[in-house]
Amino acid sequence: MTSRVVFIFLALAAVAAPVTLRAQDAPAPAPAAAPDRDVSWQKLPGNILSDQKNVWLFPAHLRHRNVLLAALAVAGATAAVVELDPKEGHYFRSTKAFNGFNNAFSGSNTSLGMLVAPVTWYAAGLIRKDEKSQTTALLAAEAVVDSEVLTTVMKDIDRRVRPGAIAPNGNFSDTWFDSGGNWLRGRGSFPSGHTIAAASIATVFARRYGRQHRWVPYVAYGLAATVGFSRMTLSAHFLSDVFIGGALGYSIGRFAVLHQ
Repeated sequence: MTSRVVFIFLALAAVAAPVTLRAQDAPAPAPAAAPDRDVSWQKLPGNILSDQKNVWLFPAHLRHRNVLLAALAVAGATAAVVELDPKEGHYFRSTKAFNGFNNAFSGSNTSLGMLVAPVTWYAAGLIRKDEKSQTTALLAAEAVVDSEVLTTVMKDIDRRVRPGAIAPNGNFSDTWFDSGGNWLRGRGSFPSGHTIAAASIATVFARRYGRQHRWVPYVAYGLAATVGFSRMTLSAHFLSDVFIGGALGYSIGRFAVLHQ
């Protein structure tokens, strides 16, 4: 069962990574070195507001055939994955097979890692006087903020119960609109906040360094997939929460932030 679940998750992560919810009809470019987006500490708030406008006005682009098809593909895949949630959620809620992995990739540890990576990259850029490194770190931070705004709104709407809040022999099928808690705190489970943040960071680094260093996308997306998998083994999220988090994180990082 363990190997089967790992295989399914990695396969879905591979599908989610190249999702292209584009805001235009032009064909998707290869991960080429695009001109740097104009970003700085002073311009970051304005950039985030501009990104949010693009994110929330995305439905207007559904009139374009390729955008509509991509959106339907993601929605359909997510709906299919939701059907797997009860079995997957029950399995991870009941097993102790991942205790060691969970200790290493706890929620606090992965959050710290996602904070340290851009900060370290920015500091290294300052020391080396590498403007690209500094810009990449700022863009990654921008992507995280954009992702978390969307995540908070979605969680407050769907208010999905987390698998960890369900008894091991409880009902893992009826989980929507029942998490309780206060509004504006993102108390729901759908999507995974850790996964959408990790995927958005990974996308910024992969798209900006993938051509010069072919190993970067593998490492970046591999780490993001590991973060997503840890949210399942910790019973913090269902498989569908992680899947849509990866798809949305990729889309926000690439199209809203990098404008590629």
